[in-house]
Amino acid sequence: MDRETRTFAERHFRGLRGRDPCGASPTPDRVDFIEKPDSFSYADFFKGYLLPNVPCVFSSAFTEGWGSRRHWVTPGGQPDFDYLLQNYGDVVVPVANCGVQEYNANPKEHMPLREYISYWKEFIQQDYSSSRGCLYLKDWHLCRSPFHADIFRSFSWSVNICGRKKWFFFPPGQEEALRDSHGSLPYDVTASTLLDSRQHCSPPLEVTQEAGEMVFVPSGWHHQVHNLEDTISINHNWVNGCNLANMWHFLQQELRAVQREVSEWRDTMPDWHHHCQVIMKSCSGINFEEFYHFLKVIAERRLLLLTTETGPGEGEGNEGAGLGTQQAAFDISRIAEVLASVVAHPDFEKLDTSVFSPRPEELLQQLEELVATTASL
Repeated sequence: MDRETRTFAERHFRGLRGRDPCGASPTPDRVDFIEKPDSFSYADFFKGYLLPNVPCVFSSAFTEGWGSRRHWVTPGGQPDFDYLLQNYGDVVVPVANCGVQEYNANPKEHMPLREYISYWKEFIQQDYSSSRGCLYLKDWHLCRSPFHADIFRSFSWSVNICGRKKWFFFPPGQEEALRDSHGSLPYDVTASTLLDSRQHCSPPLEVTQEAGEMVFVPSGWHHQVHNLEDTISINHNWVNGCNLANMWHFLQQELRAVQREVSEWRDTMPDWHHHCQVIMKSCSGINFEEFYHFLKVIAERRLLLLTTETGPGEGEGNEGAGLGTQQAAFDISRIAEVLASVVAHPDFEKLDTSVFSPRPEELLQQLEELVATTASL
């Protein structure tokens, strides 16, 4: 990140204060296609897609040098089963059954990759059917992924190593029109039974992703993905300064949902607030205490970089592959703003933070002082 991009980003977030971070930007009417790596910088991506939180697609030129595109795929563009078996055959992998729905998800089992590939070959030979149902290996979706938003409102990217996919994107807030009478989201947004519900929200943005292309999935955008042919993809989720507030907003929503479900026991259950945090962790994988420690770890890494990096000239157009002092300073400012909201939250105040090191208030003060000193960096 360069100095100009950091200034642009900080001005952007000052304009968002007091607003829902997920749905602050206008919804585009199409998904941009980024064709040439040489003419597209990180600053372009940061300003054009991360900050406004909108999707885009990168051409196969961006992944042209990936080893997986050379080794995992046959010359004809199909999965290279022989290579995968030779190198990963004994790896135990999680496999889900697309044909069985359990609470908007699929039941999972574990098997060696070689067993899954044996199933996959048989599935192809039998005209894409099997008595075992339609199985997919973790993120290597053989059929489709259910309608969902990515974990903790993270960003994600997904690259097709081979094969093609059809994506359906709904911007933040649009999913509310699709909920049923119990508040549950649909498993399949393309189902004919949902036609009436979809009349109450804008049509989804649709993208067909070709082999080698990378789709950027913004924070909080619900989406559904269909594999159009035999497909292998690599996916990655991440949180940074741009969507950290989205993650905190999501966790507050999750806690409120838990509290509503167990509200009738509020006056009779000892340590009701503590139990809400326990339930939240079991449902969401994280609670307020763990979120604080997540913030602390990232903050300490940024603090270390800023105290050890000399930084002369770094802000003047030096955008190397590393983190850099401008990015670290930007992240510190975002962590400080989110941490201030965490510390002031009534449910966080009920936690015993006396054993936290450093104490949340101490870390917040340290970050706020650093924000002031790095303002002119």
